[in-house]
Amino acid sequence: MTYILVINTCPDLNTAKEIADALVGADLAACVNIMPAGLSVYRWLGEIESAEEHVLLIKSHDDRYEHLESMIQSLHPYELPEIIVVPISNGSPEYLNWLRDSLNILE
Repeated sequence: MTYILVINTCPDLNTAKEIADALVGADLAACVNIMPAGLSVYRWLGEIESAEEHVLLIKSHDDRYEHLESMIQSLHPYELPEIIVVPISNGSPEYLNWLRDSLNILE
């Protein structure tokens, strides 16, 4: 059973909240943390850019990823949204059990 942490950035709090609500509401994420705005510096079309962005930390399961990514793509205003997956290799058993129960995953 592979739980995942999906990282996504959003241009504003409203977009972040909309995506978080949709993912949790569709049982694609057990929890989404919306981190306060920070400054991102990146290269886009050959130029160095910067923008304030909110970071989403999305806790889910790899069997939900395809639909989760699709939902982010459909709701996100960016042409190329950041969507990065980090496998959760370990964690407190109680928290991992909560993830399983929240996502209605059968073992």
